[in-house]
Amino acid sequence: MATSPAARGDDLAHMAEAEARLLDAVAGLDDQTVGSSSLLSGWTIGHLLTHLARNADSHRRRTAAAIEGVVVDQYPGGMDERTTEIETGAGRSAAALRADLAESSALMQEAWAVVPDHAWAGITRDATGKERRLDELPGRRWQEVEVHLVDLGIGPTYRDWPDAFVDARLPMMRADLPSRLPVGAAAPSPGSIDARDELAWLYGRLDRSDLPVLGPWQ
Repeated sequence: MATSPAARGDDLAHMAEAEARLLDAVAGLDDQTVGSSSLLSGWTIGHLLTHLARNADSHRRRTAAAIEGVVVDQYPGGMDERTTEIETGAGRSAAALRADLAESSALMQEAWAVVPDHAWAGITRDATGKERRLDELPGRRWQEVEVHLVDLGIGPTYRDWPDAFVDARLPMMRADLPSRLPVGAAAPSPGSIDARDELAWLYGRLDRSDLPVLGPWQ
């Protein structure tokens, strides 16, 4: 959670680097590949790329509103609109998907580059209805890109997550663990699990027989 200019600057820099890796990873995808299944059940790679583009748009929209002191929904039509936009865009060509993702990412970053200092404390609202400060959004986008880059299933895995990402997100994800553990289940003891394995498990991206299946994360 960014609460200082330095923390916000770190989130913005890490987010921009992740965006660049994402665009590089999808640069060579063809039409057949984007129509194939991702690692997320029921979603193709085209679904995921469309989701990432519309997620970037949602950050830009909320940023513009927060600068004006207005709170808007992440998706104007709620989760139904989010689903419709993803389904509508998923079947496009690889070139169209890449162009959409690149443009939405660039416009989002341009919007964040000109936020007045005072506006970063403005309130925004997630699709779930949860309210967050504007300065949390770059870190949220960083998380979105790192996790879904793995979900694409086109090469990068959670073992490739940058140290900075693991160091930043693991304590946050651990904090919510008690509410997600099944009744009677225990968390892994400190030091008993590799940090990247643990973070992937907390994100629901690692199934192991010695680790309980967790409730959903937000």
